[in-house]
Amino acid sequence: MSSARRSKLFIKTFFIIALCAVSAQTDRPEFEVASVKPNHSGFGNSSTNATQGRITIENQSLKQLIERAYNVRDFSFSGPAWLDSERFDIAAKPPDGTPPSQFLPMLQTLLIERFQLSTHRKQETKSGYALMLAKADARLEKAPDGQSSSTSSGRGTMKATATSMAYFADMLARELNQPVQDNTGLTGTYNLKLDWSPDAPPSDSAKDLPSGPSLFTALQEQLGLKLHAQKVVVEVLVVESARKVPTEN
Repeated sequence: MSSARRSKLFIKTFFIIALCAVSAQTDRPEFEVASVKPNHSGFGNSSTNATQGRITIENQSLKQLIERAYNVRDFSFSGPAWLDSERFDIAAKPPDGTPPSQFLPMLQTLLIERFQLSTHRKQETKSGYALMLAKADARLEKAPDGQSSSTSSGRGTMKATATSMAYFADMLARELNQPVQDNTGLTGTYNLKLDWSPDAPPSDSAKDLPSGPSLFTALQEQLGLKLHAQKVVVEVLVVESARKVPTEN
């Protein structure tokens, strides 16, 4: 192949790659308008609201925003310490008719564009739990065909309808802040209700807490399931780089 032909082939390949990159960027879902401002209030409370076609996030750290956008938790997140100290307010409006399932991908796009966020994922082995059958006759209510799925949780209570064991394991992981792997072997969907006595924070009085079993005991007594401590392979989101100051609105 002549040098001139090789040069033409290189240029053609370069433009194809560039066009693919531009296409990939424009294919990302994004908010119609969005404002990102640093929050220096010093308050500890934060909030998220989605009403009247707008999303408002107040006083959340960049780490919280990344964890929310990519649906990861502390045990599946890795990044510099400053991500947890820099806080921001976000006001954003999705295009009319946008389904809620697109909100998190849009938040990802916002973080990539305004903070120049760069990430990758890797697998790590961490201490966690395996969700298993405690006995052959686990007391689980199978969800009827066509039942809609829903979940709710509060302090010492958890309820799910038409949910898989894998998703229930994820709910337990959120409660324990440790990875939980579904090892039940169950492939159907179930209606589950779990009540337990949560651990008391240092500021709480023991008399104000509901009396009842621990989460581990409640799982066995109420659902016939158990948590077995073991090493778990976890997919971790790694933050490679990000700006401390977002680009202008």
